[in-house]
Amino acid sequence: MSGHADRVSQPVRERVPQAERTAAMRLRLMEATVEALVELGWAGTTTTVVSRRAGVSRGAQLHHFPSKQDLVVAAVAHLTDRRREDMRRAAADLPTDGRTRAVLDILGAQFTSPGFFAALELWVAARTDPDLRDSVAPLERRIGRETHAYALELLGVDEDAGDNRRLVQATLDLLRGLGLANSLSDDARRRSAVLDSWADVLDRELVTR
Repeated sequence: MSGHADRVSQPVRERVPQAERTAAMRLRLMEATVEALVELGWAGTTTTVVSRRAGVSRGAQLHHFPSKQDLVVAAVAHLTDRRREDMRRAAADLPTDGRTRAVLDILGAQFTSPGFFAALELWVAARTDPDLRDSVAPLERRIGRETHAYALELLGVDEDAGDNRRLVQATLDLLRGLGLANSLSDDARRRSAVLDSWADVLDRELVTR
């Protein structure tokens, strides 16, 4: 009788749906890939290293991402999407005074984040790998279009008015260059001074709505 009572009193363990387990595993793999790219670079990021970091079997990793190329491209795309959501949340708190300078900080964070440095490893490798370049090029074009459109939205300007398109593109090129400089050393002071000056240029030259 008591044995029956013990069995009844044991908590029922909820079974996690297969789709949720799969999504969680894929997420661990992609996050481990980005971490490896940032820490170890392209050459050091192997599927074995990633599966070990993610706590996923090699067989499961290969089932979802058959090659290192598939895994890395998916990881960078995932992190880019997540970073875009972070930007949207940050944009909700933009100040009225000094808005342009605050926008530059939000956009600039795109180019100093782990996602940017992971993508940088991917771009450098793709330069001499035609197959990888074929996979990376469409992703890079999509990210470029989305970032440009979001910059226009944050700045509150129409792309076709005045020199807005050129100025926004120059802004993104500037931020990318500052991000590259930051990859080698802490460039925070010079970066801040440059962005202060560029914010003044944008406030003066952009045609606002």
